[in-house]
Amino acid sequence: MAHFVLIHGMCHGAWCWYKVVSLLKLSGHHVTPLDLGASGINPKQLGELVSVLDYAQPLMEFMASLPQHEKVILVGHSYGGVIISLAMESFPTKVSAAVYLTAFMPNHHSPIATRVAEYFKRVMEEPIMDFELLFEDGSENPPTHAMFGPKYMAAMVYQLSPKEDIELAITLLRQGKWFMKDLSKESLLTKENFESVNRVYIVCKDDLLIKESLQKWYIENSPPADVKFIDGADHMPMFSQPHQLCKCLQQVADKYN
Repeated sequence: MAHFVLIHGMCHGAWCWYKVVSLLKLSGHHVTPLDLGASGINPKQLGELVSVLDYAQPLMEFMASLPQHEKVILVGHSYGGVIISLAMESFPTKVSAAVYLTAFMPNHHSPIATRVAEYFKRVMEEPIMDFELLFEDGSENPPTHAMFGPKYMAAMVYQLSPKEDIELAITLLRQGKWFMKDLSKESLLTKENFESVNRVYIVCKDDLLIKESLQKWYIENSPPADVKFIDGADHMPMFSQPHQLCKCLQQVADKYN
């Protein structure tokens, strides 16, 4: 059986995986959902996170604690794709596969920030309603913080998810931070480490936040070992299509674990 480590996206926390955790455990897998810095029930406040490594610290500490011979399957949702990429770079021998779930997927050729900036360019072309993007470094620079509003969540993020999960999210979301200055550095990922890990991308075909066209752009610019598709999944497939998501993760475990 595999050991899945689940990493949430911007503004979310380990709580968003509750359906997936239950299903994977029923299949006999070991599952560890983590709260990143200032997320979920992590006690840190956003102002205490000076760098992206402060945000990623819970995952980095977990990976460091694993025995040398143990391998895990990392699953990064949305902005969590950035964070699992940093873990792959630091602990490549401890990762049997990395799954990018409708996520930002970088490569080692260019700064991670270029992948996030492509998302900014596309999302700003659409009405953002009550999706709060804060520009503490000035409007001429990329946003620094983000927070999903209820209207935007219902229309663009959770549009196919059960209503009770939207209500759950509204009560648990915390403001997120982009760390674009850190992600603009050239040397965060290398061919020797990051590229040595098997990568799988899961495309959510009905995602309105990171649309299918952008997901395919990530795939074309950083070709993974495998690509899977989930129909009827919004940006939150752990809520809208948990069984299909777990089927994809089982296939990853069967092939790479």
